[in-house]
Amino acid sequence: MPTYDYACEECTHTFETFHSMNDAPLRMCPKCGKPALKRLIGLGAGLIFKGSGFYETDYKKKNGVDSSPAPSAPAEKKSGGCCSGSCACAASN
Repeated sequence: MPTYDYACEECTHTFETFHSMNDAPLRMCPKCGKPALKRLIGLGAGLIFKGSGFYETDYKKKNGVDSSPAPSAPAEKKSGGCCSGSCACAASN
């Protein structure tokens, strides 16, 4: 359930409340009692996914070993010639 920010347009009282997304927005100010509340757009805390199959758990170390693939070794360069074997100079070696 998300946390919502509200502000009263009559008495300028601001507060946060925690209720379901399916609940209707609050209308009555708890401080002045007037129906002048307005729900504010907040940044929120973001979503937190728990369990297997999500980014956070996909790349964690398992049993002290990194589960990401090892980097490949750089290709060896051929000596002699001007390039890596794609021109006529490589065929002469």
